[in-house]
Amino acid sequence: MTLNITYEREFKVPVRIVNVPENVVLTSDETDTIRVVLRDKGLVLVRYYYGKGLKPLDLNFKNYARDSKGTTSVGMAELARLLSMQLSASTRIVTTKNEKVDIFYNYGKKKNVPVKWHGNVVPEQMYFISNVEYLPDSVLVYASDEQLDIIQAAVTEPIDVSNFRDTLTVECKIKKIKGVKFVPEMVKVKFMTDVLTEESIGDIPVTGINVPEGKVLRTFPSKVTVKFVTGVNQFRKIEKKDFVVVADYNDVAKGNSEKCKIQLRSVPHGVSRASLSVKEVDYLIEEE
Repeated sequence: MTLNITYEREFKVPVRIVNVPENVVLTSDETDTIRVVLRDKGLVLVRYYYGKGLKPLDLNFKNYARDSKGTTSVGMAELARLLSMQLSASTRIVTTKNEKVDIFYNYGKKKNVPVKWHGNVVPEQMYFISNVEYLPDSVLVYASDEQLDIIQAAVTEPIDVSNFRDTLTVECKIKKIKGVKFVPEMVKVKFMTDVLTEESIGDIPVTGINVPEGKVLRTFPSKVTVKFVTGVNQFRKIEKKDFVVVADYNDVAKGNSEKCKIQLRSVPHGVSRASLSVKEVDYLIEEE
């Protein structure tokens, strides 16, 4: 008796793009899904649920993509017509939840872009991310000319990991963009960690800049110490030449100060919170 009552139920029906030529690249998903509400007696609807079910709707690419614009749409009227061909004669399509199915494609237009991770990755206290590696480090992107001009990187879906200390490897998808296809769609992101340490390196020479020809700018002291925070492993690779400390002749040429300010112009990769042991030094301007 229950199955003899008329019901309305929502169904999800897969939509597939088939017969795509070899010289065409689909930049939208090959399979989409539409949602429809069907009306019929319970016995018929049960067969749709648990019997053979509703078969995917196969859209012949050649029937809908007749030009080279790179995009086309199949409206719900057409989709409903295709769906009705596999429904029982007594079944009615009450409503459809989609307006259309979009098909994006191109004829091999692509470029290579680097992979960039996105999200919130925070190691344990006293640790920091010393380096990030990608496998692969770049992917192919297929899209229209306009989108290829805009897209400069393939960004991952958000990565959210915290409280780790060892090297972390995450497998994740490239974030989807409508009408764009990334190959491959999955990448591995490796986060290398290191232990934070506060260190210093002395005898960094002070170099004069903007000094006119025929003059020499001497500072006292001529060498200073740099304090900084870095990783234990990174510290082993750092050398004195990686730091650049300068004294600008233009700052002292007017002779308004007895001291010369010095600046830390360059620090090596992996160094943070770098500071000089002194910010001002005595100076002397000599003729060569």
